[in-house]
Amino acid sequence: MNRAKSDQLFAEALKYIPGGVNSPVRAFRAVGGQPFFVNQAKGARVRDVDGNELIDYVCTWGPAILGHAHPKIISAVKAAADQGTSFGIPNPFEVTMAKLICELVPSVQKVRLCNSGTEACMSAIRLARGFTKRDKIIKFDGCYHGHADSLLVKAGSGALTFGHPDSAGVPAAFTRHTIVLPFNDADAVKAAFAANKNDIAGIIVEPVPGNAGLYLPKPGYLEFLREVTKANGALLIFDEVMTGFRLAPGGAQERFGIKPDLTCLGKIIGGGLPVGAFGGRADIMDLLAPLGPVYQAGTLSGNPLAMAAGIAALELLSEGRAPQAPGKKSEIKSGRRGTPPSGKDAYARLETLGRQLEAGMKDAAKSADVSVTFNRCGSMFCAYFTGGPVWNVADAMRSDRERFKKYFHGMLAEGIYLAPSQFEAGFISTAHSKTDIEKTVHAAAKVLRGL
Repeated sequence: MNRAKSDQLFAEALKYIPGGVNSPVRAFRAVGGQPFFVNQAKGARVRDVDGNELIDYVCTWGPAILGHAHPKIISAVKAAADQGTSFGIPNPFEVTMAKLICELVPSVQKVRLCNSGTEACMSAIRLARGFTKRDKIIKFDGCYHGHADSLLVKAGSGALTFGHPDSAGVPAAFTRHTIVLPFNDADAVKAAFAANKNDIAGIIVEPVPGNAGLYLPKPGYLEFLREVTKANGALLIFDEVMTGFRLAPGGAQERFGIKPDLTCLGKIIGGGLPVGAFGGRADIMDLLAPLGPVYQAGTLSGNPLAMAAGIAALELLSEGRAPQAPGKKSEIKSGRRGTPPSGKDAYARLETLGRQLEAGMKDAAKSADVSVTFNRCGSMFCAYFTGGPVWNVADAMRSDRERFKKYFHGMLAEGIYLAPSQFEAGFISTAHSKTDIEKTVHAAAKVLRGL
């Protein structure tokens, strides 16, 4: 596969950008080789500067749930740009977006818009501490909540991939109020609350962790987190930057029927543009400035281009859907052949494609006699090169990373783009087709037989 232009661009990038990339997860350090450069994306495919076309399962790391360059989103951005790219003054799009989020996400009564998932999580934790007047926060090993100082403790995503879960430049004092526990371990949470009585402001958790690959909560675990926080006067914060509007219109909290106190959002609500948001109970949110003493601000918060793109995406995803009752689990049914890539059947389509990929990948691994654990939740997935179940980051770390490297490059050669790390989730969009999945499974079977 020709990469001459990409190689030239990367050599130039290395001169001016640390590591040649503007986010570590884009580097190929975990798999070897060099990243390629894309200049066009449409539907379920990306095209690099050398003209190579790939079926894309990274989907901009989640936001492209409707595929790349959806016509309605592109039109919305163009129309908004004609009126100005930024105002620094309230604009009508902000109100529409806030209303949509509050209508769709079961737990959110009020919401504050910001510019990234990192900012959303950082602000939600500050708000939880201000509300409870407590300092300590529980997070889980392998869960990534952005690169704020107090959260870079045993983090996932790029930090885990490079083997440095704690970042240099973060003073120990900044993380001394962060308690890190293994995911899916109820006893560890109980012990933490017992040892820190009346000191824990809240728990922040990815309800379906997607930054150490992908693993699911054990049955009853999220319900336990809801109960234990209530019993101890702490807040439950769902980091749904990745799962929000992807696992269901109301996110993981709708899918699993759990109502957190605060929710962090991003990715899909920007339609591919930079965005973040955090929201929850009105009595908590009203502690934010200018109403309360918890300060949070952002020059570009509620940017009209990002809002226009996100509104278009959410409207497409929620078309023809009746509002979900808070606390009620989502009923996600199988889709039909020929289901359109947006509208009321979007989630049924994603579920159907996800099941097709899961079944095909498991069959491919079995036929090749390769130990693979394939985890999936809706349109999110991860294939670990390990024979045992994966419930937490310790299980994930048993995966054969050398075998994953060969698999990654083998799939790339077959025209399939997966995240360049064993410890990242994959994503399906409504633009993917049954034929795309079949091609992917066929490629996987071929590559796995050669490992």
